[in-house]
Amino acid sequence: MFGMPGGWEWIIILIVAILIFGKRLPEVMKSLGRGIVEFKKGVKGVEEEVEDASNKPQSQKKIDIENDTAKQEKNN
Repeated sequence: MFGMPGGWEWIIILIVAILIFGKRLPEVMKSLGRGIVEFKKGVKGVEEEVEDASNKPQSQKKIDIENDTAKQEKNN
């Protein structure tokens, strides 16, 4: 039903963005780019944590779970 916008749709979106943001458009795009970069870094970090956890031996996983549980109990 909904797909990626085509050529004319992008032109209309660009015109609307220029009308709404005007001179601030470069600032808005810059902050949007920074947000995307930060999001990608966060996703990569989570992927690395999952990969590290899945590569650990079973005994190490059990020790890590026990340590995490002890830390949580200490904080409460």
